Amino acid sequence: METVELKVEGMDCDGCVKSVTRMLSGVRARVTYDPAQSGPADFKRAVERAGFKAP
Repeated sequence: METVELKVEGMDCDGCVKSVTRMLSGVRARVTYDPAQSGPADFKRAVERAGFKAP
């Protein structure tokens, strides 16, 4: 397992946090992940699909 930290911009309320959490759950991502299943690029795309920036 590996761990990654993403900086997420534009999360101003609890609804934002829930939205990003839901989108990340859709790619089966958690703080600790299996790199054979997903990775930072997948997490970034999920955050961006939720309408936020993950530079």
